[in-house]
Amino acid sequence: MSWRRLPFLLPAGLALLLGIDAGLRLLGAPALPLSQRLPVVHGPLLVLGFVGTLVALERAVALRRPGGYAAPALLGVGGLLLVTPVPLRVGQFLLVAGAAALTAVYVGLWRRQRDDAVLVQALGAVLATGGALLWLGSVPVPRLLPWLAGFVVLTIAGERLELARLQLLSSRGAAALGLTAAAVAVFAVASLLWPTAGFPLFGASMLVLVGWLALHDVARRTVRGTGLPRFIAVCLLVGYAWLAVAGGTWLLAGPVLEGPAYDAAVHGVFLGFTLSMIMAHAPVILPAVLKVRLRYRPAMYAPVLLLQASLVLRALVGDAWGVDAARTAGGIGNAVAVLLFLGVTVWSASVHRQPDRPRPTARAADPAPPPPAPSPRGADTHPTSTAGAAR
Repeated sequence: MSWRRLPFLLPAGLALLLGIDAGLRLLGAPALPLSQRLPVVHGPLLVLGFVGTLVALERAVALRRPGGYAAPALLGVGGLLLVTPVPLRVGQFLLVAGAAALTAVYVGLWRRQRDDAVLVQALGAVLATGGALLWLGSVPVPRLLPWLAGFVVLTIAGERLELARLQLLSSRGAAALGLTAAAVAVFAVASLLWPTAGFPLFGASMLVLVGWLALHDVARRTVRGTGLPRFIAVCLLVGYAWLAVAGGTWLLAGPVLEGPAYDAAVHGVFLGFTLSMIMAHAPVILPAVLKVRLRYRPAMYAPVLLLQASLVLRALVGDAWGVDAARTAGGIGNAVAVLLFLGVTVWSASVHRQPDRPRPTARAADPAPPPPAPSPRGADTHPTSTAGAAR
């Protein structure tokens, strides 16, 4: 295990747990009596403090330069400072600095290999930097939702483009995603300047992005397989469906800043899409980042199924029909799903680190197994992509 990288991951884990507590408190469910700021900083804490730190750490590992680790350090510490007695602006400023440092990491990756996938992800980092800066300038979080959503969605879309390239994606297909990503970024800005037109356009660009992912992602084929590739594919396809729900909500409802439509958009993109993506990529990213071996277990489906069922209960029954009990029960189910996912992940890693049982020795006449085929990617490409395991 790479103990040197673990300190960068711990703030992200704490931000996730604090975010869960804040979500439960907002629902009126039992929660720990922690910082009074939690309900106020709930969104930025999870998007920048949790997801941002994970993304920055994975990209820093890919960059392979010590300076790259400034991004996860700043985002992780900045997220945790949001819930301390330290003035709120201190944490906000560190989040701005961390997002800017993440953008600089993408600049380094682009110089190493000029790839459309890096540009798509860099656009997401620019949106994260702009969103953090605007929040520092006292813009309300609901107005910044497209900026934060754009960061998460473009980061993941860039990762999927990188994999699609390995599946012989045409240059026209890659260019289409690049144009769609640019539209997402432009309409995120427009949603703040001209909300009436900007939000529907942003939602439309999200639906176009979902269409590209559904058409080109290898998950459409690997879902018919077995084991880890099928598990990853299931999580990805379900996540795309929730992203379509969020995009459709923005397209039809326009600039929603509160109420059931707002909740549907928030939960669709940050719970249904983002958490499904994290569950899909964890068996690949964690071994690459922490150098631990993570064995696939069918039990990994349990938190995924619980997340989807509780989110349907929360969004379709609680939010859409206004049933408070369903909304609360669904929120509690979301929290339990995340905790269960963490438990299953730790259990799978600890089980796999145990020495394997000795196998019978091969007969002398048996041919030696062939050496593994070399990766189709150069040594300077991103080593922590999900490409290898998702094929």
